[in-house]
Amino acid sequence: MGERSVKPRPTVMIIDGDRGARRLLRQVLEPQAYRVVEADSGQHGLERATHSRPDLVILDLELPDTDGLCLLESMREWSRAAIIVLSARSREADKVAALDAGANDFITKPFGSAELLARLRVLQRTVPWLSDGPVLVEGGVSINLASHEVRLNGQPVKLTPTEEALLYVLVRYAGKVVSSNHLIRCLWGAGPENKTQELHVYIGNLRRKLQNSGEGIRIKTEGPGYKLPLQAEGETEFGGELTRAA
Repeated sequence: MGERSVKPRPTVMIIDGDRGARRLLRQVLEPQAYRVVEADSGQHGLERATHSRPDLVILDLELPDTDGLCLLESMREWSRAAIIVLSARSREADKVAALDAGANDFITKPFGSAELLARLRVLQRTVPWLSDGPVLVEGGVSINLASHEVRLNGQPVKLTPTEEALLYVLVRYAGKVVSSNHLIRCLWGAGPENKTQELHVYIGNLRRKLQNSGEGIRIKTEGPGYKLPLQAEGETEFGGELTRAA
């Protein structure tokens, strides 16, 4: 199978309105070989997450422009990132609400750096799309979610950040029709009135890049949306979270 590539640095996004808290977290994470991206508000977090596609998110619930739970629910509509809530809220009800909204873990402030790093390591071991191995898909296409690599018949496929994000949303809902409106919200957070044609262009680009001489992934147009039929209509090798229906 050839040489194994070096494992990429996981990207961690910190969404916290407190500049000092972000600086402290950066000091903890960067020496451990994490790539750190910061956002100081909910809106900034959504924008940066769309472009940087973090592997893990550390989210504070107290944000200057929105409640962190609302942001968490919004991100869970499209993001594959593992999310740790890091918050001064300590009531059991707050923890339950965050976990029900889609958080993978909850840590109460003030926190110990050793505990935080241990929780991150656990997520990297247990969350399917943060594993090392490639995920095989029909038609000679393989997608490695950890290293952001897509291959067709063993050859690398170069995707733009938007094309890659679009592919991952379709893969997450493999075997299901994903509406154009939902895809637009996932990619841009914008209304369909100004992004529909742009979505069609990106779908066309993906179709061309992921097919060769009849092989590859087929993206079907069905009604108001698109479907990625994989592994006998919806049975994929990605694991439960990535194949959950919209």
